Amino acid sequence: MEAQSSHELVMARKRRREGSNGETEEGERLGKIPRYTVGLKNPAPFADELEPADNKPYERVTMEEAKKGTPLNRPVRVYADGIFDVFHSGHARALMQAKRLFPNSHLIVGVCSDELTHKYKGFTVMNEDERYDAVRHCRYVDEVVRNAPWTLTPEFLAKHRIDFVAHDDYPYSSAGSDDVYKHIKEAGMFAPTQRTEGISTSDIITRIVRDYDVYVRRNLQRGYTAKELNVSFINEKKYHLQERVDKVKRKVRDVEEKSKEFVQKVEEKSIDLIQKWEEKSREFIGNFLQMFGPEGALKHMLKEGKGRMLQAISPRHSPDSSPTREERSPSPTFRLPFFSKTSPPPSPPHHSGARGYLISEDDDEDDDGDEDDNN
Repeated sequence: MEAQSSHELVMARKRRREGSNGETEEGERLGKIPRYTVGLKNPAPFADELEPADNKPYERVTMEEAKKGTPLNRPVRVYADGIFDVFHSGHARALMQAKRLFPNSHLIVGVCSDELTHKYKGFTVMNEDERYDAVRHCRYVDEVVRNAPWTLTPEFLAKHRIDFVAHDDYPYSSAGSDDVYKHIKEAGMFAPTQRTEGISTSDIITRIVRDYDVYVRRNLQRGYTAKELNVSFINEKKYHLQERVDKVKRKVRDVEEKSKEFVQKVEEKSIDLIQKWEEKSREFIGNFLQMFGPEGALKHMLKEGKGRMLQAISPRHSPDSSPTREERSPSPTFRLPFFSKTSPPPSPPHHSGARGYLISEDDDEDDDGDEDDNN
């Protein structure tokens, strides 16, 4: 029931995503889905292990009926076959397209045996049991047919009640036929799918063959013996020697990378240190010039100190010219005690001399000067 409900949910989303022409947009993403497993929880069963179908006659559905959607109890039975060697994403995408051809489908996948594959196509990397198991664990597969036929017969189609056969539309020439699906196409039972470019079993094998030495050395390093790898004694020693040389090269490369990183770090640190030195040197030079430059603070300090020192040790200068007698302030006068207040004012002094005259400080200075002149 859970698987059916999940299938209905996915089909409903697919129908909502269909365009006006009824074709699903290939690159569009599905919306968010609830957190439970949409695909089957168990591997797909093998066809020979299932219970036989009822005895009702099997009637195929037409392409129109299949595209419209069939009832849940009557899914469209789509068959896809192949070798599926080295199962990869190209195989899974082809099966996904086959599963999504119709709204309600049941995908049956036929896997050819080693005998048929080696006869018509070539040697495989994986044996048939490994290929069966790989296919049945693909989430899009509902049923696996082991030992599938190389060419589809009407009896095989009727036995497995197949409505349509899904495969890419390229002519598949094999077993003496130009296209093994020619009669299927003529019967209107062919449903084409698209190949995934850039990946195939042949491409993967080509990579391994091209890089054979690399993969041999890889497996020898992981513990496989030369006998298991079908490698001679000489080639084994050669591969071991190459591995040692490569180790030395890797070590040298690592040392070079580390040395480059170290040199780069040293250069970055040296650049930072030089920048800091330059900034400090500019600051030091600026401070030095501010203190000891031509107009620096030291010069002003010396000038100021010199001026103060000269001012302290030098005497006060006398005025350049003495003021005249008229400009001098009058000296206070006084009278000798023997002059009375009623005596007349003294006359101007004469060389003949007079008994009574006024004496002032200026007269004393003049007398001193006269004496000096007489002397």
